[in-house]
Amino acid sequence: MTTGKVRPRRSTAPVVAVTGAATGAGRLLARRLVESDEVRKVVAIDGHRGDVTGALWRVADVRDPLLSNRLADVDVLVHVDVDRSPETDPRERRTYNVRGAQTVVTACAAARVRHVVLVTSAMVYGAAPDNPVPLPEDAPVAGEASSSIVGDFLEMEEVAAHAPITHPGLAVTVVRPAALVGPGVDTVVTRHFEAPRLLAVKGRSPCWQFCHIEDLAAALEQVVVGQVGQVGGVVGQRTPTVVGVGCDGWLELEEVEEITGKRRFELPAALTFGTAQRLHRLGLTPAPATDLHYVAYPWVVDCVTLRAAGWKPVYDNASALRVLLEETAGRHAVVGRRVGGKEATMATAAGATVAVIGAAAAVRRARKRRRA
Repeated sequence: MTTGKVRPRRSTAPVVAVTGAATGAGRLLARRLVESDEVRKVVAIDGHRGDVTGALWRVADVRDPLLSNRLADVDVLVHVDVDRSPETDPRERRTYNVRGAQTVVTACAAARVRHVVLVTSAMVYGAAPDNPVPLPEDAPVAGEASSSIVGDFLEMEEVAAHAPITHPGLAVTVVRPAALVGPGVDTVVTRHFEAPRLLAVKGRSPCWQFCHIEDLAAALEQVVVGQVGQVGGVVGQRTPTVVGVGCDGWLELEEVEEITGKRRFELPAALTFGTAQRLHRLGLTPAPATDLHYVAYPWVVDCVTLRAAGWKPVYDNASALRVLLEETAGRHAVVGRRVGGKEATMATAAGATVAVIGAAAAVRRARKRRRA
C-alpha cells in the first residue's frame, strides 16, 4: 500500500491550447499550465515560437481558416492573442482582434473543443460618472462601440454571445480583466501615466483598479482546470459565463497622486473630451475621446466569481501601479500620443491644455517639414 500525494489520472486531465503563448499573459499562462498536475498537455499557439519549454508549439495565425487542423485532441482553448496597442492602425487592429475571435470559435467548434475562454476587458462595462463602485460582473455592457479598442472588445463579446447558440455543445467563458499592467503592456490606460500631470475631469474622481498579467494568468489557470470553469461555462448553457479579474478594491485619485508623485490637472468635461475628439479627427492622437472616459470615470469590477473559487491576486492596486510606473519610466505621452522630452517639459510647465495644443502643433510642423 502506498501513501503520499495522489496525482490526478493523466488520462482525464485536459489538453489545453493557449493562443498568444509567446508573449505577455499568454506566455505566463502556458508556463503555469505546463507545470500543473491538472493539465495533460499544453499546445502553445502563436505567430512565432516562444520560449516556454514543455509545451507543444504550433506556429499559426489565429485568423487562419485552417486553424482547426492545429487543435486535434484539444479540450480547452484560451484565446489571449489580442492586439491592445495604441500604435496599431484601428482598422487593422479591429480586423485582427475580431476575425481572430471569430476564427478561434469556429475552429474550436469544428475540432470539437469543449470549452473556449476569450479574454476581453472590463472596459466593456463603460466608464461613467454614475457607475457603481464596484460594478457587479453581470452589470449591463455599456461601452461605446467606437473605433477604439473598446469597440474591438464589444465585437469579440458579440462573437462569444452567439457561439453557444451557433455551436451547441461549446462552452464559452469571457474573462474581463481590469486595466492591465506588467512587462510589455502598452495601452491607452498605461499611457495616461506617461503624462507629466494626471488629467482629471473637474468635479469627478476616477477609482483606479489594475490587473497584473501574472494575476490574469493565475485566474485563467483556475478557469481552465475547473475551479472557476465549473461554476459556469457548462456545455449546453446558452450564454457565456463572465469572469472579472483585478486587484481587490481600488485607489482614489489622492492615493494615485501620492504613489506617482504627479499632480492632477483638472479641466471641465466638455473641454477635455471636445479637444481630444478634435485632435483625434485630425489624426493627431491615437484614440478617440471616449477612451479618456476610462481615465476620468470609474469602471471597477467586482471579482466575485474568482473570490468564490478561492483565487486571490498577488498584486494589490498600489504595487500594480508601481509596476506600471517602472515600465513607463522615461516615456512621455500626451492624450495617448508619445512625445519627446522637450514637449513633455512644456507640458509640465504649462499644463495639460497647452500640452495638447503643443503636441498638435509639433505634429503639424513635422508634416510641413516633410512636404518641404
